Amino acid sequence: MMMSTRAYHHGNLRAALLDAALAVLTDKGVTGFSLRETARRAGVTSAAPKHHFADTRAMLTALATGAFQRLADSLAAADQTGASKTDKIIAQGEAYLAFAAKQPALYELMWQAALLDLTDADLLREKNRAFHILDRRVRGADAERLPDDDPRMAATFACWSIVHGFARLMIEGSFGLDRETAEATARATLPRSLRLLVEGGFR
Repeated sequence: MMMSTRAYHHGNLRAALLDAALAVLTDKGVTGFSLRETARRAGVTSAAPKHHFADTRAMLTALATGAFQRLADSLAAADQTGASKTDKIIAQGEAYLAFAAKQPALYELMWQAALLDLTDADLLREKNRAFHILDRRVRGADAERLPDDDPRMAATFACWSIVHGFARLMIEGSFGLDRETAEATARATLPRSLRLLVEGGFR
């Protein structure tokens, strides 16, 4: 059970606040998020969050960091499945899509640069870890690290762009009139799109 569903009494206040923050984000979205509501759901005073989070940006950054950590873990697990390079890239793509489908509000937050502290070391570490799991599969485990604007990164960005685009289209409902149809369409067509890219565009 999430801590946010009952009043907080003692123990890990930071964890209780993050649980409550996720509940608020899920219910109200980014635009409706507030520290006051988070504190209320955690069962603490409105001043309590400042013991762990300086402001709303800090709390949202912590939520996004945890989300990128879970995404990276999902991608790493997916990369262990499948026999071929193409299969592993598809498995990563499916894991990414499943993550976005399960927590759409949290997924939206992860890409709201204006709301996050992009200098936060923990956030940067987890974002980079998620991206490099895909990059190592696309370019090879021993491939040297390259800056994002290096042309040799094109294949990795092509794969990521397709998967990210599918996730966005799914969440926005562009694949169907209802959420269930949109998700089913995305799940059915993403693997073929990635296979066409990987096997037709690069080896």
